[in-house]
Amino acid sequence: MQTFWTNFHSHSHFCDGKPSLEEMVQAAIDQNVKSYGFSSHSPVPFSTTWNMPMDRLNEYMNEAKRLKEKYQDQIQLYTGLEVDFVSGKCGVHNFPQLDFSVGSVHFVDTFEDGTYWEIDNTKTIFDRGLQEIFGGNIQRAFKRYYDLSIEMLEEDTPDVLGHMDKFKMHNSTGNWFSGEEEWYKKMVMEYIEVIKESGVIVEVNTRGLYKGFSKDLYPSPWIIKELIDRKIPISLNSDSHTTFEITKGFDEAAELLLSLGLKEVYGLWDGEWQPFGLEKQGVVLR
Repeated sequence: MQTFWTNFHSHSHFCDGKPSLEEMVQAAIDQNVKSYGFSSHSPVPFSTTWNMPMDRLNEYMNEAKRLKEKYQDQIQLYTGLEVDFVSGKCGVHNFPQLDFSVGSVHFVDTFEDGTYWEIDNTKTIFDRGLQEIFGGNIQRAFKRYYDLSIEMLEEDTPDVLGHMDKFKMHNSTGNWFSGEEEWYKKMVMEYIEVIKESGVIVEVNTRGLYKGFSKDLYPSPWIIKELIDRKIPISLNSDSHTTFEITKGFDEAAELLLSLGLKEVYGLWDGEWQPFGLEKQGVVLR
C-alpha cells in the first residue's frame, strides 16, 4: 500500500510566501506529495502587506498553468486561491477561473480611519482592534468573526473552509478567553451546524502548531471531533509559506486525527474532490 500526502493550502512569492511556485512544486514532489494546490492570498480591493496584487493575478494563473503541464507526470497540480471574504467587497465569486478555493476571514470590521482589523497580524494589532472596535469585549469580537464566517458560507461558499478558529491565534499569549467558556462553545457549535448545511470541506491546518502561534491545531481537537461525529468532510493542509513547511506537522496531525476516529481526508484527484484513506504515514487512494 503506497502512501503519499496532499496539500491544498500553500503560499508563494505572489503573496506573503517566500518561494516561487516552481520551487514549491519541486519541494512537494520531494516530500512525497502527489496532489498539490496553489492557494496564494487573493487580491482584495484595498492595500495590505500580504495579499497578491490584482495586477499579478494573470501572471499567477499563467505560471500555474505552465507548471501543471511541465510536471504532469510527477504530481497533480491545481490552481486555487485563499480567498479573503470581506462582506460586500470580495469573495469566491470574484474568482471564477479557479480549480478550487480556500475561503477565510482575516479582516473583521474597521478602525475609525477605515483600515481593516487583521485578526492574524501582530498581537499588538489584535489587541488594538479588540479595544478600539469592540471595547475590549472578546465575546463581541469573536461573535463578529463567526458572523462573517457564517455569511461567507451561506452566501459565497468556498470549496474548503480555512483555519476555522483562527481567531484564537493570539490567545495563547493574550489569555483573552480559555476556550472552555459556555458562550464560546455555544457559538462554535452553532457555526458547525452551518458548516454541515453548507457542504464545505473543513481543513485541519497545522501552521499554528508548528509555528508556535497556537497550542493546538486549527481547529482545536474537540472541534475536530464534533466535525467527525457529524461526518463533515475534512482536508489536511499545512498553510505552507516556504518549501520545508509543505508537509510540516502532518505526521503528528495524522496520528491525532486517527485517534479521534477519522478514517479519511478529502483531496483533489483527477479534478474531483474525493476521500483518501488516512494512515499515519500519509493517505492512500481508495
